[in-house]
Amino acid sequence: MTYVIAQPCVDVKDKACIEECPVDCIYEGQRSLYIHPDECVDCGACEPVCPVEAIFYEDDTPEEWKDYYKANVEFFDDLGSPGGASKLGLIERDHPFIAALPPQAEAE
Repeated sequence: MTYVIAQPCVDVKDKACIEECPVDCIYEGQRSLYIHPDECVDCGACEPVCPVEAIFYEDDTPEEWKDYYKANVEFFDDLGSPGGASKLGLIERDHPFIAALPPQAEAE
């Protein structure tokens, strides 16, 4: 099991969750953040600090956002397990599902 970042994060990327994550498993894509399913230790520290309530335990992800689990997992198909997001910084891409979404928030 793992945590999933869903639609409310797209085009927002507050990053409070990154600061809270003790294992550095939350990676930054172009439009969204992603939790690495193999690096996440299921501590749940990220969930309460998300200001847009975009983080869910896998089994608790609302039905309308179930596709975000697949997007979070498949985002790492090419990356593998880098062993920490801070090593990579911004990854200049997103999962195709997220990349295809219309803009979700006003640019800051």
